[in-house]
Amino acid sequence: MIIAVASGKGGTGKTTFAVNLAYALAQRGERVRLLDCDVEEPNDHLFVKPGFTEEHDVVVRKPVWDAAKCTACGKCAKACHYNAIALIKGKVLIFNELCHSCGVCSFVCPEGALTERDVAIGTVQAQPDPSKHVPFAFAHGTLNIGEALAPNVVRAVKEHLDPRAINIVDASPGTACPVVAAVRGAEAALLVTEPTPFGLNDLKLAVGLTLKMGVPTGIVVNRSDGEDKLIAEYAKAAGLPIAGRIPFKREYAEAYSGGAILVDVFPELRKNLLEIYDNLRTARPAVPVAAAFELTSGAPPPLARGTAERYTEITVISGKGGTGKTTLVAALAHLAREKVLADNDVDAADLHLLLAPRVREMHDFAGGAKATIEPAKCVVCGRCAKACHFDAIRQDGLVNGMEEATYRIEPLACEGCGLCVLVCPVQAIASERSVTGQWFVSGTAQGPMVHARLGIAEENSGKLVAQVRDRAAKLAEELKLPLIMGDGPPGTGCPVIASVTGTDLVAIVTEPTVSGVHDMERVMKLAAHFRVPTVVVINKADLNTEQARRIEDIAKAHGSRVIGRIPFDRSVNDALMAGKTVIEYGRSGAEESIRGIWKRLQDALARIG
Repeated sequence: MIIAVASGKGGTGKTTFAVNLAYALAQRGERVRLLDCDVEEPNDHLFVKPGFTEEHDVVVRKPVWDAAKCTACGKCAKACHYNAIALIKGKVLIFNELCHSCGVCSFVCPEGALTERDVAIGTVQAQPDPSKHVPFAFAHGTLNIGEALAPNVVRAVKEHLDPRAINIVDASPGTACPVVAAVRGAEAALLVTEPTPFGLNDLKLAVGLTLKMGVPTGIVVNRSDGEDKLIAEYAKAAGLPIAGRIPFKREYAEAYSGGAILVDVFPELRKNLLEIYDNLRTARPAVPVAAAFELTSGAPPPLARGTAERYTEITVISGKGGTGKTTLVAALAHLAREKVLADNDVDAADLHLLLAPRVREMHDFAGGAKATIEPAKCVVCGRCAKACHFDAIRQDGLVNGMEEATYRIEPLACEGCGLCVLVCPVQAIASERSVTGQWFVSGTAQGPMVHARLGIAEENSGKLVAQVRDRAAKLAEELKLPLIMGDGPPGTGCPVIASVTGTDLVAIVTEPTVSGVHDMERVMKLAAHFRVPTVVVINKADLNTEQARRIEDIAKAHGSRVIGRIPFDRSVNDALMAGKTVIEYGRSGAEESIRGIWKRLQDALARIG
């Protein structure tokens, strides 16, 4: 059996659930294999502590330019669908962070000045057999910092699937291409959520993905209050089973922060997880329609204007989801007087849930192209399938009732590069631009806001992030506002690269847990790769003082510093349940800390300015 464990956003407890389910099943005598496919921020190994005996690079083909052969015709730059190639003053520039290794540029180059060579973009490590300390097989992948091709690493990890075992695939958060690659082929999906407005919003997106892929789906409610009214009502309306609930206990969080295996510490949790597995039932309801950003009745607030001659941009990110990044941005939005807000987390946008935007503009986003094959024209030569770098073309179907099979393109695997169109000798393949999302300009009580929503299982989230940031920059210039405050996505992949590149300051929100420390360090390296200064905020700072000290040491070693510590405060969750920011909700330890963080952020921005 293959079970995909996923979530609409990070921080719901997805990794904790996957790891502890693997231990519980193995301790019961089941043959288990745990595959960590969250390759941008793999965390499972921090708890499992496997003894890896296998390791190999994940290799893709990337273009290399030969200046001696190049005639500066520009065909390569024109053909690239990812803006990864530019022709400047007769020289070809290749932007590695944008390259999708599709092969189009080398194919169209008439002089052979672009050729493909093998480049390692990540690694896969495995413990293929159970050991004394790890009672199941384990494998994970790690995407190299600055690389964008997470699905390639995911597919390499899944080569370790065992048809004789219960395979638990820990997917990355969100609904974009890495998640599609992880969930594809699963026999069931368990979506881990929490009973908050954020959790419900992102659960709907994850459900849309799994059902669009035809994967039977169940829900696990983590940090459950016992009723979970928000989630229960949605599950009933969607016809989805709640496979189980995990209660909200501080002692679970404290044990997790130190890297403990929870089922070893809390026997009741082992029983709970085994019941969730045993009670898992398949469900195939209709795909729900994603809720749109509604036009709130009444006119949007007037756009505030300032007098600034230039603006600075701060982007708040986190190595993993669920650290409180969006909660912090929403609170800071109340404290910053003149600014433009940008929600760059286009896969699972949440900022609108707390800031109640009233939409002024709504635009379709055509972020890519999709190819289709016309069966009547196909001569079954197979050139398209051989050329495709994404394994998106399969032999399937019949031509004019004959037994000769034609080819088809798998929509969820196609990345729209257009190479198949170029190689087809009979013009049987067409490629058309497709709408993959929407972006919005809205008014809020805290100022203008640019936000977006990427379509479920769609590609090019990095381009949509760039669109949001570009419009936010134009708004700041038009309105003469001194600040852009961006809420970035988690991870280290293409959406994060698009959020970080060119920003003035990155604020990293992390937690004092083994996974929080690990992910903070990776995202700090990403910011350093793009030469962007960083500061650090520790959320739930009193949960584990030892890990909090590690965060301070790591920040200092990377030329950064901790500018704030937010305590573990139940009022933060209470504020979310009330649909309010921490600042609006009232005096608390968290509210006081965030006010101090804003003052120190202002000081940091002033030094940059």
